[in-house]
Amino acid sequence: MTDLDIIDLRILDLLQHDARVTTKEIGDKLGLTITPISIRIRRLEETGYIRRYVAILDKEKIGKKQIAFTMVQLLEHSQAALAAFEQASVKFREVMESYRLTGKFDFILKVAVRDLQEYNNFLTERIASQPNIGAVQTSFVLWEGKVDTAYPLDFPTIPTKTTTPSRRSSIADPRKPAKKKR
Repeated sequence: MTDLDIIDLRILDLLQHDARVTTKEIGDKLGLTITPISIRIRRLEETGYIRRYVAILDKEKIGKKQIAFTMVQLLEHSQAALAAFEQASVKFREVMESYRLTGKFDFILKVAVRDLQEYNNFLTERIASQPNIGAVQTSFVLWEGKVDTAYPLDFPTIPTKTTTPSRRSSIADPRKPAKKKR
């Protein structure tokens, strides 16, 4: 992240909170014109900082009310066995996220389904049919305290001539309208 300046970080912060924000709106918030904002966004896309743009759906409205975290332990831990399960798990349509872990379980899958019957089908038809499955443990979500898709970004501090050794940048919070100069 060393090749990003504070403007790049502010653009990323704005876009990850609202991917539909326009280059004009970003420019207005950061005190820049559309052209440099467009150039920076294109560079952030080309260098892989911005991987894609998505719409986040309401799971209740689309009928995927049941979220489960399924932990999977494999019998064999060879590179080939781990890779085989990794490749299979990302293809399951019910799996929203798949991670390889340290500890007792090898993988954790975030699974979105309509109800317990659909989860049972997922478990028996997809997970249990995989070779090398040792143990499976599932926890169902009862309450969502925080669901966020935006990563916290570390903005550089800028030294000032005041008594404090460093302060945050004078660039305002990009999610708030810029203050007009008098």
